[in-house]
Amino acid sequence: MMTILVTGFEPFRGEALNPSWEAVRRLGGDTGDARIERLLVPTTYAESIGTVTEAIDRLRPAAVVMVGQAGGRAELSIERVAVNCDDAQTPDNAGVLHEDAPIVSQGPTAYLATLPIKQIVARLRSAGFPAAVSNTAGLFVCNHLFYGVLNHIVIHNLETQAGFIHMPFLPEQVVGKPGTPSMSLETMVAGLDCMVAVLTSNAQP
Repeated sequence: MMTILVTGFEPFRGEALNPSWEAVRRLGGDTGDARIERLLVPTTYAESIGTVTEAIDRLRPAAVVMVGQAGGRAELSIERVAVNCDDAQTPDNAGVLHEDAPIVSQGPTAYLATLPIKQIVARLRSAGFPAAVSNTAGLFVCNHLFYGVLNHIVIHNLETQAGFIHMPFLPEQVVGKPGTPSMSLETMVAGLDCMVAVLTSNAQP
């Protein structure tokens, strides 16, 4: 049975919750083909990568699906690329601000996701979910984690596939924010279940 590690972030920037973790913790349980491991990740530069890579080394998952919040987006964003740069105008949850800082000194400029992103988007759309490939994961802790995990997989020559999914705000997060898109938690959870189904079906002999 394959193991799939699915991660979500704690709330940040004054939000009371983070849709990524709300969706991940409600994700369907183990299937006949996969064991689902869930992990809450601190929204900090210092702890995020190590939290996930420790779990990768311990669990040896076939795939890692990292999930984060991208307020202002209206669809499930399947990220294509992680870049070797932190550059945010607000600090992380530890109060740390990174501006134009490399994530890995002398590391590659970027890594591409190794999940089947086009296949995932196609399956989501065919199931009625708003979804698209995204070419920017931002330059905050989401991209930081995405890059760090892919770098860990490469330097340790692991066979684990990895990718990042951004979720919109939840409806309760956009109260008082006219025109800001949101998505129901039920839709997010069902979308994640659909993505997991893609990964498990690909693993079938």
